[in-house]
Amino acid sequence: MRLNFHRLWLFLQVVECGGFSAAAQKLYMSQPSVSNQVRQLEASLGATLIDRSGAKVRPTAEGEVLAEYARRLFLLADEAVTAVRQVQGLTVGHLTVGGSTTVGTYLLPPLLARFRQDYPHIGADLVVANAEEVNRRLLDGEIGLAVIAGRPRSGQLQWEQVGTDRLILVAPPGHRLVGRVVDADELAGESFLVREPGSHTRELQTVALHQWGLDLEPAEVWGPEALKQAVGAGLGLSLISEYAVHHELREGRLATIVVEPAPPERPIVAVHRRDRLLSPAEQAFLRLLRRREEWPAPSDAR
Repeated sequence: MRLNFHRLWLFLQVVECGGFSAAAQKLYMSQPSVSNQVRQLEASLGATLIDRSGAKVRPTAEGEVLAEYARRLFLLADEAVTAVRQVQGLTVGHLTVGGSTTVGTYLLPPLLARFRQDYPHIGADLVVANAEEVNRRLLDGEIGLAVIAGRPRSGQLQWEQVGTDRLILVAPPGHRLVGRVVDADELAGESFLVREPGSHTRELQTVALHQWGLDLEPAEVWGPEALKQAVGAGLGLSLISEYAVHHELREGRLATIVVEPAPPERPIVAVHRRDRLLSPAEQAFLRLLRRREEWPAPSDAR
């Protein structure tokens, strides 16, 4: 018996999208067509692969096994394409880079622009999400190379440090604590804003507030741009990456509060799966990352 790879791919999309309708929408196909292809795959294997009895479809035990092999199979196929392109060099190909929200928003765009100048025949995409989502996409094989703030936790991911970032406490201009070094106990009574769950910035914000002995329930704001706007509007103070507030501090739209002890720094790392062969385009971008010449200058505030 030979597997139909098209049907196997459709089955994997149903599993990863959590349903036939979601997979059909992603693939621009009709839901009955996707369902029919999966049923034919089940018939060819003589096994039920999808449990359709609940409100949300899920793989059966047999389906779980097949899905894991399918992921490995298609990852191997991607590596085969990569190996061929290594022979071709950098005259053709495509680069997709993932970035955690802060890194992907403020650091990677100028580097990608430089990459496009150096390799005009290579297409380049940037996928930006919080650190948790970027790690998931790396592990699932959706992206091959990413740059994130903070070290990944999974042993399946290999990383190297390419920079350093620190969080600084920002406030609206004219805040009572701006312009001097303050002790942590002087922050009592202030309102604080933090990033959404899944963000590495959120983790460091929580650590810093605990370090400063602040027992409070900060308000959540999703994304660094919204967070800066909220601080500027006077909704509260927040710890934000030095790279994210560079322009606002220089232009006087935000101000810093220097607190002792200072929040911990965090590494910026390039990361990929240990078992994945980097394409020539990914290798070239990694070399560019190591130079870091195009990164914007962080704030001078300390």
